[in-house]
Amino acid sequence: MALTTTSSDGRVDLADHSSIADSRFYNAELAPVPVAQRNWTTYNYFALWMGMAHNIPSYMLASGLIALGMDWLQAFLTITIGNIIVLIPMLLNSHAGTRYGIPFPVFARAFYGVRGANLAALLRAFIACGWFGIQTWVGGQAIFVIIGKLAGDGWTNAQAVGGQPITLWASFAVFWVIQMLIIWRGMEAVRKFENWTAPLVSVGFLILLGYVLVKAGGFGPILSQPSKLGWGSEFWTVFAPSLMGMIAFWATLSLNMPDFTRFGGSQRKQFWGQVLGLPTTMSFIAIVSVLTTSGGAVLFGDVIWDPATLASRFSSPAVVIVALVALVLATISANLAANVVSPSYDFSNAFPKKITFALGGLLTGIIGVVIMPWRLLANADVYINGWLGFYGGVLGAVAGVLITGYWVRARTNLALEDLYKETGRYWFSGGWNIPALVATLVGAVLAVGGAHSASGNPFPADGLIPFLKELYNYSWVVGLVAASLTYLLLTVRSTARESAPAATPVPEGEAVV
Repeated sequence: MALTTTSSDGRVDLADHSSIADSRFYNAELAPVPVAQRNWTTYNYFALWMGMAHNIPSYMLASGLIALGMDWLQAFLTITIGNIIVLIPMLLNSHAGTRYGIPFPVFARAFYGVRGANLAALLRAFIACGWFGIQTWVGGQAIFVIIGKLAGDGWTNAQAVGGQPITLWASFAVFWVIQMLIIWRGMEAVRKFENWTAPLVSVGFLILLGYVLVKAGGFGPILSQPSKLGWGSEFWTVFAPSLMGMIAFWATLSLNMPDFTRFGGSQRKQFWGQVLGLPTTMSFIAIVSVLTTSGGAVLFGDVIWDPATLASRFSSPAVVIVALVALVLATISANLAANVVSPSYDFSNAFPKKITFALGGLLTGIIGVVIMPWRLLANADVYINGWLGFYGGVLGAVAGVLITGYWVRARTNLALEDLYKETGRYWFSGGWNIPALVATLVGAVLAVGGAHSASGNPFPADGLIPFLKELYNYSWVVGLVAASLTYLLLTVRSTARESAPAATPVPEGEAVV
């Protein structure tokens, strides 16, 4: 019989894994982290968020709003509000990771079933693969520009293959290999890399901003750039889907933060690390991005939302090289933490005895290329209203099930050992919890069934399901609320089955059977 210990701060430890070690749903990476090894501090989480937030796609999130017609203040407020909203579900789901030492796919087993959790995990994983590809592509672009400044036109104007210079494809490949080498060394290598790069990742963006300020003549010309939307109905029409896009940007992490909080030294440390980390770092990158993009419009007459492209227009090679080297480090840091760690666990969860954390990372890298990220970055509408808006609504539905299941149905009490067993309380119907699946489907259809095109994304102008078109402007909120309510209604009679007996706190080191 397994021995479970509960420390004075509520963290649960499964000291003896012998009863579950032979389960096909168990491996070393998915196993609960021992309390003695949960040593991440407030700074570790703050550094994690600094590393994840300060990257080129984060920059493009804000610059994309400028490209859609907002002025600097409208873009800044949209991003800040979005990140404050998404922090709430992120903290709610983070609690389970710290309390039980489990990653996201194992946490999902409590509500989707031991097998059904693969649905939630793989949905998250494939989106992470897309993000990995996007980050790797923009990082490759930065390397391409850096070498072009050093090597000259022969590099920049190399023979085109598939519509892009062959040297850009080479830069993309080099950036991909660098990341795979780091992830192959495991989670501890990721943590060390995050700590090392966190204080440095802001440098590149500040250099870009400083250069633009000097050339544009200070803040005055930049802040005076008018909104193309005003503050009337035209702005609010763009604001709602843009806000959902800002929320969706971190909707992935709002699900899988247990992958990181499972290493938390306490609930307090992970809580404050995230509260201090996410809103501040994203607000910083937002204001830097909108000012730099607006300044670029003053200098060049065009809204250039890609920082690598903007930097390539600068006349000083030294500025370009120093700035983009910092941005390359920032993008590696963000990509490893946000887009490789989670799918590595998720793929491992699907085949625990065959796929390790490192192999899961390699699969992420391969799928990230197959997704063809350069198409997702075709324009701001595809990026924000197509890519972000659509997957945000789907993941909002998953978040609704997890939050409602953990806080309302289970009341934060899980049977830790049963998360790895075929015969435990989370086996449900052959390993699948039907109410969770139905709730997710209902939430997702209502959220994204009305997906429509504004100016270039692949959806029909009237929406996939026309009468749901208006709901798509609020996709993440619709998905979360609809799935939550549906799950509550479908599980009214099964609350007792889903809730494990409350753990009784005892002094750390003592055991309860």
